[in-house]
Amino acid sequence: MPPGVQIAAAWSWRFMAIVGALAVALLLVIQLNFLVVPLLIAVLLAVLATPLARQLRRIGFPGWLATLSTLVTLFAAVAALVWLVVEEITRDFASLQRRSVEAYEDFIDFLLESPLGVTEAQLTQWFESFLIDMEWNTAWVLSGALSVTSSVGSVLVGIGIAFFALIFFVHDGARIWRWVVGLLPSDARAPVAGASAKGWATLTKFVNVQIFVAAVDALGIGLGAFFLGLPLVLPIAVAVFLGGFVPIIGAFVTGAIAAFIALVYAGPVAALIMVIIVLAVQQLESQVLQPLVMGAAVKVHPLAVVLAVSAGGFLAGIPGVLFAVPVVAYLNVFITYLSRSEWVGDPEAAKWVAPPMGGLRA
Repeated sequence: MPPGVQIAAAWSWRFMAIVGALAVALLLVIQLNFLVVPLLIAVLLAVLATPLARQLRRIGFPGWLATLSTLVTLFAAVAALVWLVVEEITRDFASLQRRSVEAYEDFIDFLLESPLGVTEAQLTQWFESFLIDMEWNTAWVLSGALSVTSSVGSVLVGIGIAFFALIFFVHDGARIWRWVVGLLPSDARAPVAGASAKGWATLTKFVNVQIFVAAVDALGIGLGAFFLGLPLVLPIAVAVFLGGFVPIIGAFVTGAIAAFIALVYAGPVAALIMVIIVLAVQQLESQVLQPLVMGAAVKVHPLAVVLAVSAGGFLAGIPGVLFAVPVVAYLNVFITYLSRSEWVGDPEAAKWVAPPMGGLRA
C-alpha cells in the first residue's frame, strides 16, 4: 500500500469520526432545543448583567442583594421601554384607528375610480370569496387551538428555564464554572479555565456591539419617521431597538409597523419611502455593521460572520441566526487560546481552577 494512500486513509477515517461526532452533538442540541435555547439566552443576559452585579458586590452589597438589584434593574429597563411603546400607541390608538379606516376607504375609492374598471360588485364578490376561503371547519380550529396552546406552553416553560438559569448564572456563575472545571483532568483545568475566561470576555464584547447595532437601527428608522413628519416616532424607534435583538422577525415586524403608520398618516408615497429607509437600514446592518463592526469586536473575519449566520439560520432557524455569531466567536477564542498554549503564565487560568470534584464551595 503506497504511503500516500495510507496517510489519506488515516486522515479520512479520522475526519469521518470527527464529522460523525459533530453530527451527533448537533442532533442532540436540536432534540433538546427546548432546554438549550433558554440556557443560551440566559447566558447572553448574564453577560449583560454580571458586570453590574460584580460592581455592586465591590461596593459592599451582599451577594443576594447584588443579584436581586441587578435583575430588577435589567427587567425594569426592558419593561420601561415596552411600557413606553405600549403607552404611546394606546394614547394615539383612537387616532390610528380612525386614520386606518380613512386610508381603507380611500383605497376602495381609488380602486373604484381607477382605470382598472373595478366595480363595487366585484369588490363585494372578492370579499365574499375571501371569507369563504378563510372558513375553518371545527376539527381544524380545534387542532389549531391545541397547537397554539402547546406552543404557548412551550414558550412559557422556556421563559421559566431562562429566568431561573439567569438568576443562578448571575449569582453563582463563577462557582458553577469552577465546579465544571473541577470535573476535568487536572492537566486540562488551567487551559480550559483560561480559555473560558477569554471566551466570556468575547461574549461581553458581542453583547455590547449588539446593543450598538440595535441603537443604530433605531436611530436610522426613527430619524426617517421624524423627517417624514410621522407621529409615534419615539415608540417606532424603541420598537426597532427592541426588535433588533430578535433576528429576522424583529426587523420585519418593526419595519412593517413603521411602514403601516406612514401609510395611514401620510399616504402610499410616504409608506414607500419608509419601506426604502427600513430596507436601507437593514442592509447597513447586515452588510456593514454585522460583518465589519461585529467581526472586529469578536475577532472573527467578516466572511466567517456571514457564513456563520447563514449556516445557523439553515440549521436552526431564528435561534441559529441569534446564536451563530456568539458561538463561533467563543469557539474561535477558545480554540486559539488552547492552540497557542496561552494559559502558561496566565493568572486568570490559575484563579479559575477548582479542586477535583470539589462541589460548589464558597
